[in-house]
Amino acid sequence: MIKNLFLVRHAKSSWKNPDLSDKERPLNKRGKTDAPLIGKMLNEKNIKPELMISSNTVRAKKTAFAIAKQIDYAKERIVVTDDIYEASSFDLLKRINEFDDDCNSIMLFGHNPAFTNLLNFLTNQSIVNIPTGGAAGIEFDCKWNQIEEGSGKLLFFIYPKMYKK
Repeated sequence: MIKNLFLVRHAKSSWKNPDLSDKERPLNKRGKTDAPLIGKMLNEKNIKPELMISSNTVRAKKTAFAIAKQIDYAKERIVVTDDIYEASSFDLLKRINEFDDDCNSIMLFGHNPAFTNLLNFLTNQSIVNIPTGGAAGIEFDCKWNQIEEGSGKLLFFIYPKMYKK
């Protein structure tokens, strides 16, 4: 009954246009190169989620699209939802606990601080920050509705600067 959860923080966003709402901020130049890079690294790890769910912000969706392309996941299949944006780690855990057990691997695209807090809560790690474009894999030996504090094992934690010279 192994379940795999992948948390991906959106890549670096642009603050160039002060008239845009927070949800509308796009990726900046670095974000546009970091997202495919992390996708490539996930592909090399043979990460193939059955389901991808993204926050409805532009930066999260663009990150999800870039990674989907690298891991051969059809971008049309990405579920875009409003309930990840501004969600607390507790809100995210409630959502995870409701996942369908027919699905064994799910990738979420979202935001800090909730993603870092959730990662640490689920794995008993003390990672200070999932940087923009960062991704973590967590393995659980239980059903989605049984996931709780400390029930996950950290499989990997990667971020763009690890792969830049």
